Amino acid sequence: MANKVEVNADIRYLNPVTVEVKKKKYCRFKKAGIKYVDYKDAEFLKRFLNEQGKILPRRLTGTSLKFQKKVAQAVKRARHLALLPYVTDLLK
Repeated sequence: MANKVEVNADIRYLNPVTVEVKKKKYCRFKKAGIKYVDYKDAEFLKRFLNEQGKILPRRLTGTSLKFQKKVAQAVKRARHLALLPYVTDLLK
Protein backbone atom coordinates (compact mmCIF):
# COMPACT_ATOMS: atom_id res chain seq x y z
CA MET A 1 0.00 0.00 0.00
CA ALA A 2 2.77 2.44 0.86
CA ASN A 3 4.37 1.91 -2.57
CA LYS A 4 1.26 3.13 -4.39
CA VAL A 5 1.21 6.38 -2.43
CA GLU A 6 4.86 7.03 -3.28
CA VAL A 7 4.26 6.31 -6.98
CA ASN A 8 1.42 8.85 -7.10
CA ALA A 9 3.57 11.45 -5.34
CA ASP A 10 6.34 11.05 -7.96
CA ILE A 11 4.19 11.80 -11.00
CA ARG A 12 6.04 14.10 -13.36
CA TYR A 13 4.82 15.60 -16.58
CA LEU A 14 6.89 15.66 -19.76
CA ASN A 15 5.37 18.98 -20.79
CA PRO A 16 4.44 21.75 -18.39
CA VAL A 17 0.75 22.07 -17.67
CA THR A 18 -0.68 24.57 -20.15
CA VAL A 19 -2.44 27.63 -18.86
CA GLU A 20 -4.98 29.08 -21.26
CA VAL A 21 -4.18 32.63 -22.23
CA LYS A 22 -7.33 34.46 -23.25
CA LYS A 23 -7.11 36.58 -26.37
CA LYS A 24 -8.00 40.19 -25.78
CA LYS A 25 -11.44 40.96 -27.18
CA TYR A 26 -11.74 43.90 -29.51
CA CYS A 27 -14.52 45.74 -31.25
CA ARG A 28 -14.25 44.83 -34.93
CA PHE A 29 -16.14 47.99 -35.88
CA LYS A 30 -13.68 50.32 -34.19
CA LYS A 31 -10.72 48.36 -35.55
CA ALA A 32 -12.02 48.48 -39.14
CA GLY A 33 -13.32 52.04 -38.85
CA ILE A 34 -16.93 51.08 -39.64
CA LYS A 35 -19.37 53.83 -38.73
CA TYR A 36 -22.65 52.39 -40.05
CA VAL A 37 -24.04 48.86 -39.63
CA ASP A 38 -26.00 48.03 -42.79
CA TYR A 39 -29.18 46.05 -42.11
CA LYS A 40 -29.31 44.90 -45.75
CA ASP A 41 -26.06 42.91 -45.43
CA ALA A 42 -27.50 39.67 -44.02
CA GLU A 43 -24.29 37.65 -44.37
CA PHE A 44 -22.40 40.13 -42.19
CA LEU A 45 -25.17 40.19 -39.59
CA LYS A 46 -25.18 36.37 -39.37
CA ARG A 47 -21.81 36.60 -37.59
CA PHE A 48 -23.62 38.13 -34.63
CA LEU A 49 -26.30 35.41 -34.43
CA ASN A 50 -26.11 31.91 -32.96
CA GLU A 51 -27.59 28.78 -34.54
CA GLN A 52 -31.07 29.52 -33.21
CA GLY A 53 -31.02 33.04 -34.64
CA LYS A 54 -30.51 34.83 -31.32
CA ILE A 55 -28.27 37.89 -31.11
CA LEU A 56 -24.95 37.05 -29.42
CA PRO A 57 -24.07 39.11 -26.33
CA ARG A 58 -21.21 41.60 -26.13
CA ARG A 59 -19.19 39.40 -23.81
CA LEU A 60 -18.91 36.77 -26.54
CA THR A 61 -18.37 38.98 -29.58
CA GLY A 62 -16.29 41.71 -27.95
CA THR A 63 -18.35 44.42 -29.62
CA SER A 64 -18.51 47.78 -27.86
CA LEU A 65 -21.79 48.99 -26.37
CA LYS A 66 -22.31 51.62 -29.05
CA PHE A 67 -21.99 49.15 -31.91
CA GLN A 68 -23.83 46.34 -30.11
CA LYS A 69 -26.90 48.56 -30.05
CA LYS A 70 -26.46 49.31 -33.75
CA VAL A 71 -26.04 45.60 -34.56
CA ALA A 72 -29.16 44.72 -32.56
CA GLN A 73 -31.18 47.38 -34.38
CA ALA A 74 -29.85 46.23 -37.77
CA VAL A 75 -30.71 42.58 -37.01
CA LYS A 76 -34.23 43.57 -35.97
CA ARG A 77 -34.71 45.56 -39.15
CA ALA A 78 -33.36 42.70 -41.28
CA ARG A 79 -35.77 40.31 -39.55
CA HIS A 80 -38.67 42.66 -40.22
CA LEU A 81 -37.82 42.70 -43.94
CA ALA A 82 -37.40 38.89 -43.96
CA LEU A 83 -33.68 39.08 -44.71
CA LEU A 84 -32.99 37.12 -41.51
CA PRO A 85 -35.25 34.60 -39.76
CA TYR A 86 -36.68 35.29 -36.30
CA VAL A 87 -36.09 31.68 -35.18
CA THR A 88 -34.49 28.67 -36.84
CA ASP A 89 -32.96 25.31 -36.04
CA LEU A 90 -29.70 25.56 -37.94
CA LEU A 91 -28.82 28.99 -39.25
CA LYS A 92 -25.13 28.41 -39.95
